[in-house]
Amino acid sequence: MRNKKISFFSLLLMLVFLFSCTQKRTYRTDEEVAHFKEPLIKINKYLVRKDAQRIADYVNRHKWDMKISKTGLWYMIYEKGDGKKSKINKIATIKYAISLLDGTLCYTSDSLGVKQFRIGQGGVESGLEEGILLMSEGDKAKFIMPPHLAHGLVGDDKKIPRRATIVYDVQLIALSE
Repeated sequence: MRNKKISFFSLLLMLVFLFSCTQKRTYRTDEEVAHFKEPLIKINKYLVRKDAQRIADYVNRHKWDMKISKTGLWYMIYEKGDGKKSKINKIATIKYAISLLDGTLCYTSDSLGVKQFRIGQGGVESGLEEGILLMSEGDKAKFIMPPHLAHGLVGDDKKIPRRATIVYDVQLIALSE
């Protein structure tokens, strides 16, 4: 009986301490939010323009005829296959090489094996999913993904640095259910 009372009072005491340590939430006014939001929007627009210029310079140096999607993905299907068109929810199997704009090779299917993913389910770069949807089985393509379509602000914590633009050389080898 005495142990139950001690346990009850210990629990009660812990709850009192727990709730006494919480801080009152502070809410920002729309004006305060706008004060921070506008400069961040300007910086983001500047970075997107700068990324696009770097990619354009890279494409011009290589004399590639690339198209640009509405999201900012640069793509070029340089060899057409004769297979079926890719669709959301299909499982794509690809051979690939990922490099940076400076030519640094980061990852390849030769060293890591082919990559498989369900289209539209995430788990890969959003630019890769977008690009694969432009392809049919057997196609070979190059995608250039600005940071917002690749690994974003932080990179992948391995070989792809923060805010990196990546170049994907891809072959869509199979589509399955």
